[in-house]
Amino acid sequence: MAAGADAFAWATFPAMPTRRVYCSAAHRDGQLFVLGGCGGGGRALGTAEVLDLQAQRWTTLPPLPTPRAGAAVLTLGKQILVVGGVDAAQSPLASVEVYHVDEGKWEKKAALAQPSMGISAVQRDGVVYALGGMGADTSPQALVRVYEPAKDHWQPLPSMPTPCYGASAFLQGNKIFILGGRQGKLPVTAFEAFDLETRSWTRYPSVPSRRAFAACAMADGVVFSLGGLQQPGPHNFYSRPHFVNTVEMFDPAQGELHVSG
Repeated sequence: MAAGADAFAWATFPAMPTRRVYCSAAHRDGQLFVLGGCGGGGRALGTAEVLDLQAQRWTTLPPLPTPRAGAAVLTLGKQILVVGGVDAAQSPLASVEVYHVDEGKWEKKAALAQPSMGISAVQRDGVVYALGGMGADTSPQALVRVYEPAKDHWQPLPSMPTPCYGASAFLQGNKIFILGGRQGKLPVTAFEAFDLETRSWTRYPSVPSRRAFAACAMADGVVFSLGGLQQPGPHNFYSRPHFVNTVEMFDPAQGELHVSG
């Protein structure tokens, strides 16, 4: 049963010690880890900080071995895994690093086969799945890679039907749902799912409206696509952007699509 609006409230926490954008965050056991990002000069940072949510106190951690922004970050037990992103020269990274929370130190892990930024990543039972991204040639990638920490090795899986970067990925049961993202500067409307047991892809109906920078979320197995920029004409998508309040919802189990706005 959904909670009423009065069950939620905003709280103000201490500001981050370091100003930055395109940082990556992960939560573990009452702590919020904020890693990398870009500083005022636009260069990637190696800064790592953690906020104790109960004590409301920031602590500076040892810096990332490889400064990066826009990385995929996942919590794996007592470790924080950092994958890809861009370096100080704005080039995609293949490097993968892990922070050992109890030991307070970083360790380099097996790198991706190809440099990539804008990766979408999820984990299931400690196994990491990294989907899509954009390579050094700025082309969107259809790559799907799986990483088992115990083996410290990346293996390829069947590629996504639609290459993209910056997409939203959600784990539901034995499926990874992925939607949104971009190809170059244009938004992707594809909505697809990868079955972890059969290792096969399913295409669902595309997102009805072509919107850039839409927010995507999954709740109770239902996928939502909200807001964004929409260009009604065939010209440059960003020349005269139109801000929209569109909300589109798709229930994969029922095959039902709902649109508002």
